[in-house]
Amino acid sequence: MPIALTDTDSDALRALAERALTRLRAASPEVAEQLSDPDGEAVQRCRQVAIASDFAIDTLVRQPDRLVALLVDPDAGPAPPPVLDIDAREQWPALLRRYRAAESARLVWRDVLGLDDVDTTLAGSTALAERCLELGLAALETDMAQRHGVVRDGAGGAQRLVVFGLGKLGGAELNFSSDVDLVYAYPSADDAGEGQAPRSSDGARPLDAEAWFAKLGQQLTRLLDEVTADGFCHRVDLRLRPYGNAGRPAWSFAAMEQYFQREGRDWERYAWQKARPVAGDLKAGERFLKTLRPFVYRRYLDYGALDGLRAMKAAITAEVARTERADDIKRGPGGIREIEFLAQALQLIRGGREPELRSRQLRASLAALVEANQMTPEAGAALTGAYRFLRRLENRLQMLRDAQSHSLPEDGQDRARIARGLGFEAWAALREALDAQRTLVSEEFAALLAPRRRNAAPGALASYWLALPDAGDASVLTRAGFEPAGNADAILRDFARSPGVAGLSDSTRARLDRVLPALLHGAASSSEPMLALRRLLAMLHNILRRSAYLALLDEQPAALARLVEVVTHSALLAERLASHPLLLDELLDVRISGPLPDRAELLAACAAVAGDDDIEATLQALNEVRQALGFRVAMALRDGRQSATDSAQQLAWLADGVVRRVVLLAEHEVARTHGRIAQARFAVLGYGSLGGEELGFGSDLDLVFLYDAAPEAQSDGDRPIDASRWFARVAQKVVALLGTVTAAGRLFDVDVRLRPDGAKGLLVSTLSSFADYQRTRAWTWEHQALVRARCVSGDAHLCADFERVRAQTLARARQRQQVHADVARMRGRMRAELDRGDAAAFDLKQGEGGLVDLEFLLQALVLREGHVHPVLLGPRNTPALIQAMREAGLLDAASAAGLLAAHALLLARGLDCTLDRRSRRTAMDEEVEAARAAIRSATQAQGLDFTAPRGEGL
Repeated sequence: MPIALTDTDSDALRALAERALTRLRAASPEVAEQLSDPDGEAVQRCRQVAIASDFAIDTLVRQPDRLVALLVDPDAGPAPPPVLDIDAREQWPALLRRYRAAESARLVWRDVLGLDDVDTTLAGSTALAERCLELGLAALETDMAQRHGVVRDGAGGAQRLVVFGLGKLGGAELNFSSDVDLVYAYPSADDAGEGQAPRSSDGARPLDAEAWFAKLGQQLTRLLDEVTADGFCHRVDLRLRPYGNAGRPAWSFAAMEQYFQREGRDWERYAWQKARPVAGDLKAGERFLKTLRPFVYRRYLDYGALDGLRAMKAAITAEVARTERADDIKRGPGGIREIEFLAQALQLIRGGREPELRSRQLRASLAALVEANQMTPEAGAALTGAYRFLRRLENRLQMLRDAQSHSLPEDGQDRARIARGLGFEAWAALREALDAQRTLVSEEFAALLAPRRRNAAPGALASYWLALPDAGDASVLTRAGFEPAGNADAILRDFARSPGVAGLSDSTRARLDRVLPALLHGAASSSEPMLALRRLLAMLHNILRRSAYLALLDEQPAALARLVEVVTHSALLAERLASHPLLLDELLDVRISGPLPDRAELLAACAAVAGDDDIEATLQALNEVRQALGFRVAMALRDGRQSATDSAQQLAWLADGVVRRVVLLAEHEVARTHGRIAQARFAVLGYGSLGGEELGFGSDLDLVFLYDAAPEAQSDGDRPIDASRWFARVAQKVVALLGTVTAAGRLFDVDVRLRPDGAKGLLVSTLSSFADYQRTRAWTWEHQALVRARCVSGDAHLCADFERVRAQTLARARQRQQVHADVARMRGRMRAELDRGDAAAFDLKQGEGGLVDLEFLLQALVLREGHVHPVLLGPRNTPALIQAMREAGLLDAASAAGLLAAHALLLARGLDCTLDRRSRRTAMDEEVEAARAAIRSATQAQGLDFTAPRGEGL
């Protein structure tokens, strides 16, 4: 219900409302009848609107039918848009202006009377601008076509202008009397799939494409922006186009893309972050924005965006001070722009890695930032509340007289009108509430921009670095903890002289001068200062030209400290950071210290990698996902947040996801040339550590390929081939793609020697030939390998058929002594060839009582007892097999517990060696001896002997 004016309201406001009522009653008999009751609800509503908006009253006086409609039906929707008749071009400006005024008055009415909240009002203003743009553009296109013809693409289709809305229009949060930030563009024929850019229109008086679209854009601007006797429709601002006012009026997509690649600036990334096609060829506009996404959102954590934000904020602050706009609620301290910049900066920093942060709308952006743990829920709620408060106040300032105002009024009556319209008793109460909101916003914004260098390096190290390469006292390094300091000094002087450092820009060199002393301090404080120093400098060499990574370390002390810690304790992670600086992002990812993804999430992350036609880009993106998730697993293991067993299992699941995505890519590639085969099935089997879900860092993948198709099946493409050749090519591509080197490294090395008949056999087997081989020709060691084999990718029915073949093979009755002899012979041969242990160190994998002994023990028991105990046929990984042996009564509780502990210890020690780039050998200690003893004891208890070689072969 509306708030009725009371005796406490000023005489001036009551007089103002009564004058408005008099004007409205005089506008038409219908209005006079509606407002005949001085105490009626209709009169109260009009009084309330009159206090808030002269513009609304003026419009309703001129268009009294709109007031009657609002009084009769408070929930009446928008009025029908006007028809712009091509034969009455001179009427277009008046029709559009009257329509915009009537709809704007409706928005005022609903906002002031509490029928709409501020979000709905902003959406309504946005929709109104879009309707006016589309109406004007469609009419002008028809007129242009009559005069000059149309511009066509290579396929003969007419091309339309694309009107991009930026700023609040792009974000669908347009304030009441805002201008609209527009950029006019048009697709080249290339964008429609043709090879040549459009030349000219096809009319009697043709224009080339640039002139045709430029003229159309200029006419649209005049139609909306020009002030006539009916006022204006929408103020148009074209300054955000390339080169601003000096740039051409309309740009081809190709020219715009080239501009942003070569000359795009930080502020343009912020501007185009909200860009949205609002009129014309919307689909083409969305396609172009996808190509522009890498310019707006970088692939790495982009803390360099904060420098651009600081520069923009400084310029705005200087302008506010120069023009004395401290009371500007948009640009002033704690204003709307600070909330927008804060959200946009956080989006730009992380949006390249987290697509869910790319919202154009501010409120949705704040919610996504909270969801992604980049902002506390309290801060998100407070900023959202402040934003709504400020936008509602901004709207009321503009609704007063349809002026593009953002400053608080100085006139006493205007202040009273704004305060009363917003439900405050007096201006002082509104001002108090406003100041509280602006203080909150200022504090949050200042916290974002504050230089994060609280843990600055000691001044001596900073002074030493700044004096290099020609000066500097090396004794500073001795006091810091580097030994021998002479070596550290020589390494640092070489680094300071390197071309990479010498060629840095001033701004990037300034960042390095802040970051490197802090890294020196961190390295000196580590357990191995010289080791840390060498690894850190190797990494710095690789990121000097990538200023965003230096910005990350400069802006985020937590990442810098984490970096020193990681490179000191893990050679593998240090190498990966040096080779793939993208992984630096993981040091700050909030998920790095949170729960690790489960199998479904790891598979989904790989499946989400887009693209099939650009193989290199797809493989690189998939590699980046694998690197990042593998790094996260390694950090969790290194930090002791999860066990080695869980880590190895997650690495196997991650490999499953990679293989699945690569299989789809390989099938797509083969299908492009040869088509597909109907009713055929394909599966990839994982053997060894992949099959047993015990993958290490950098392990290769043991793969076997199966297919099933009708004997006469052929592909349906232009170059058909039979099923055996089709699936062989898919398998070959899978192996090749997994091993392809990209900028992000290679995915995996692949070993396919465990297929039937080994290196002499076909790369891909039919299900029937695979089953026959296992039944009639496979060696005992191949059945051992089958214990750990599982389907990692492919048709579910074919995978189920493989499971049946596997179970039947493993459940076959075998002679106990033959199993023992074959397994022991193979184990002896492997140890003779592969055991790298000696008196000083134990080979964790191949040594006597090591991991392979445990695997062979469990495999022997499955082959020996599988026909008696079906529970042994299901598990693949070592812990599950041990538990199954316990359930079957083959191991007692103590033996099972001892083997589980031994496996966990040896696996952990092995992964630790891998993380530090050491061979999997370890000095004997009590824990290792106990693990070996448990494995040897269980082996001997089962009548097996792995202690000595048993011959030269099978």
